[in-house]
Parts: sequence; structure tokens; C-alpha cells
Amino acid sequence: MFKLNEIKELIKLIDETSVQELEIENEGSKLTIRKPGMTEFVQAPVNVSTYPPAAQIMQPNYAPPASTPAVNQAQPVQETSDKAELNLHKIVSPMVGTFYASPSPESAAYVSSGSKVTEKTTVCIVEAMKLMNEIEADVKGEIVEVLVQNGQLVEYGQPLFLVKSE
Repeated sequence: MFKLNEIKELIKLIDETSVQELEIENEGSKLTIRKPGMTEFVQAPVNVSTYPPAAQIMQPNYAPPASTPAVNQAQPVQETSDKAELNLHKIVSPMVGTFYASPSPESAAYVSSGSKVTEKTTVCIVEAMKLMNEIEADVKGEIVEVLVQNGQLVEYGQPLFLVKSE
């Protein structure tokens, strides 16, 4: 059986990504979430008397952090193609989530352009469903460019850093 807070968190994550539909089966329960433009519904065997109306579940009750900078998804095309020609290693996001450059808002970033890294160096955190996942460099070298901004939503497989490997 799915818990209300799990359903809300899944709705929030789906709302922030390009995923149009999510279907999960767990211990005999089935949950389907679809974005507007499709037949929109949340389906799960639940005791209706213990949960709020579906309208409350479908409306996220969160606000982005005030310190989060505006997200700029556009990347300069020429710069990216120039760096791709240098055969730089890309550190990519292993999941959908929120990118954090530092362990806390008051702390300095794990790495920046020019930082030396090894295979085990933590380069950032990707938060998914309230879990903070430390991402390691997986290559020895020097960070050439940080491709995303702190607090930005990232997709599975999205490049986060370019590294000149040694």
C-alpha cells in the first residue's frame, strides 16, 4: 500500500520532469500518475476515509527555496561543441532529482572549474525523494566546466560536469 507522503513526493517529481506517465506496482497495489493532456488520474486501492480529497493530493504544497537562483536551461551551442571535440569525460546524473553543488547552503561547493578530482571524489549531491545521493567523479582529472546550477532539477543521464581526464 502506498503512503500519502510517498504519493505526494512522486507527483512533485513527475510535475518537475518531462516524464508524462508513471506506473508503479508494489505488494498488490498499483499507482498510476499521468500529466495533464493525458487522462489524468491517480489510482491505488486506498481507504478513502483516511485520506484527503484527491484535489488536495494533486496540488503540490511546496515552494522552491528562496535562495535558489533562476534556472537557465539553455547552454551555448558553440561552447558545448568545442568542448565535445576535446574528448572530455562527462559526469552524468544517475537519476532524476535536484542538483546541489555543496553539502549545505552555507558550505563551499564540492568542486568548481579547475578542481582536481579522483575516481572517489564527491562532486555534488542529487536529491531524489528526500534522499541525498553523493555523486562521485568516477574519473581522475580536472573539472573543466560545471554544466548545471545549484538547485536545478536534473534528468537521468544529464551531463553535470566536464572533466579533462588524466
